[in-house]
Amino acid sequence: MKTIMFCGGGSAGHVMPNIALMHALEKKYNVAYMGTDGIERSIVCAEGYPFFRFEAPKLVRGKIKPNLTLLPRLKKSVACATEILEQHTPCLLFCKGGYASLPPALAAKKLGIPVLTHESDLSAGLANKVISRFALATLTSFPETAEKFARGIYCGPPIRAEAAKGSRVRAMEKFGLDARQTVLVFGGGSGSKKINEAVRAAAPRICEKYNILHICGRGNLIKSNVTGYVQREYVKEMGLAYACADMAVARAGSNSAFELISCKIPTLFIPLENGASRGDQVKNALYFKKLGLCRVLRERDLTPEKLTDEIFCTMDSPALIKNLEESAVRSGNRQIEAAIERAAIFGKIH
Repeated sequence: MKTIMFCGGGSAGHVMPNIALMHALEKKYNVAYMGTDGIERSIVCAEGYPFFRFEAPKLVRGKIKPNLTLLPRLKKSVACATEILEQHTPCLLFCKGGYASLPPALAAKKLGIPVLTHESDLSAGLANKVISRFALATLTSFPETAEKFARGIYCGPPIRAEAAKGSRVRAMEKFGLDARQTVLVFGGGSGSKKINEAVRAAAPRICEKYNILHICGRGNLIKSNVTGYVQREYVKEMGLAYACADMAVARAGSNSAFELISCKIPTLFIPLENGASRGDQVKNALYFKKLGLCRVLRERDLTPEKLTDEIFCTMDSPALIKNLEESAVRSGNRQIEAAIERAAIFGKIH
């Protein structure tokens, strides 16, 4: 069987969509992953897929000194990625963005291996801006984003099969929730200190009316005697978490946003602000807000009192629920998989 090599890292948001696609393609192709010693390694190895490690330099935004050695480190990284690709001779490199995608993509270009990339966010990341110059195509989650690339193709978002809603009864039993409505709160793979602090301060008032299922991130559990406030460091079966959620409070990374909206869960997004990121989450959140598919609370305005008010407003929003029910947001997995197969077989998309 032909081999398709996947890459992308720096955050779980770059890795989990690749895992979903690898699951779908593994019966037809040998699938493997190349990445750094970051989060991608632990996720991919836990799934049992071959993983090939290299070092990748990361641009430090807003600073000069850490970037002075960027080019020589990038050159070394591309050389290492080239060795991996020469050894395993994939018919295609599929990139999911992030700094860990750039060295493999440059190495593949050098070796004449077709490259296909996908951009999840409304605004393109730096790595994908570079990769798109020589990739067969840049697939996108947002239709507007495809227009920003010379060979942009709107496919929709890659959504994990396990993100589909599970059994509500099983979920309530698993998490120890009572019959009241439940607010799901999570802040990304490692949690969010600001969201964690705000929701815990607000929990006594919120839990007078609702349950809270708080996925707080590894190492962030605290003792609490608030009835109805349930904590978990991490939940692998997010479909169960979504199944018991009557609303959610979350960051606005593309993967989580699309999962929540496709599951029709009314959501209050608290996007990671520019400075802590390149501002992509703010743009994602405001995009969905404009469509009437969510509410948004900016981090600069986050207080326990404001969070409580926004949660109560989101829970009592018939218009939001109606908009979500009528939303056409769906998984783009099949379109992405079809593009990957065309590229793997023919070395081109069209």
